[in-house]
Amino acid sequence: MTTLALLRHGQSQWNLENRFTGWEDVDLTDTGEAEARRAGRLLKDTGVDFAEVHTSVLKRAIRTSWLALEEMDRTYLPELKDWRLNERHYGALTGLDKAETAAAHGEDQVRIWRRSYDIPPPPLADDDARHPRFDPRYAEIDDAELPATESLKTTLDRVLPYWSTMIEPSLEGGRSVIVVAHGNSLRATMKHIFGVSDADILNFEVPTGNPLLVRFDGPTLNLIDAAYLDTARSNKLPPSPAVSA
Repeated sequence: MTTLALLRHGQSQWNLENRFTGWEDVDLTDTGEAEARRAGRLLKDTGVDFAEVHTSVLKRAIRTSWLALEEMDRTYLPELKDWRLNERHYGALTGLDKAETAAAHGEDQVRIWRRSYDIPPPPLADDDARHPRFDPRYAEIDDAELPATESLKTTLDRVLPYWSTMIEPSLEGGRSVIVVAHGNSLRATMKHIFGVSDADILNFEVPTGNPLLVRFDGPTLNLIDAAYLDTARSNKLPPSPAVSA
């Protein structure tokens, strides 16, 4: 049996402020740090011998990983950071207050931008200082690969190759893996591994700081079960033909 732990970072400052965050490198709040440490304790209590960690290149995911590993007494585990695990890029909405954006554009339009599967928000202009091509952490990435906006579909398009080439082979080789990422990159991952439909994934919310433990049977990665570790929180799995809550 092989185990995968999926963990959304703890609460960030812009989560608290109800702003569109996306690729903006926002740090954790005190509550977010506490969530990350609790997640680490929950993961330690599973007794699973995790072998490696994968995170995005954004500090709220990286610091969540560090704090969790510290609680697990596993700070020595190899950690791979990759931009393809980043949050969905919110384009021109980045940094805007969600309530104010709804007031300006209408709740229906904002809901489409936030929750439709394949309709992205308005893109950033090429010369916008927020564009990732101006960020040194993406200096080695071809500009054509860097998004100016994304839908959940295009987020999945970049996450899936990383899953297939970096995470899946480790699981197939019997290594248990922790992935610390973001609400939408994890939604994309869960859509793939659980076989969730385009429609059913739209209203599914990934909780901050609550590890989801997914167990597979053997190198073929047949799904056995999945459950959130913090049972005190009422988190539900997405509707899926592959797993039941």
